[in-house]
Amino acid sequence: MKITNLPQKIIPFLKEVKLEIKKVNWPTRKETIKYTLIVIGSSIAVAIFLGGFDFLFARILKRFIL
Repeated sequence: MKITNLPQKIIPFLKEVKLEIKKVNWPTRKETIKYTLIVIGSSIAVAIFLGGFDFLFARILKRFIL
C-alpha cells in the first residue's frame, strides 16, 4: 500500500463507519447506569472475596511457618 493511495481509502472507510454507527443499538442512559453499577458491585464483591482469601492464607502461613 502506497502512502499516496491512503487518502483515497480513508474517506470511503469513514463513510462506511458512519453508516455502521447508525445501525448500532445504543443503550439508554438508565441501562448504562444499571450495567455500570452491576460491574462496580461485582468488582467490589470479587475484591472482598479475594481479599478474604489473602487474609486467611496469610494468617495460616504466619501460624504454621513463622
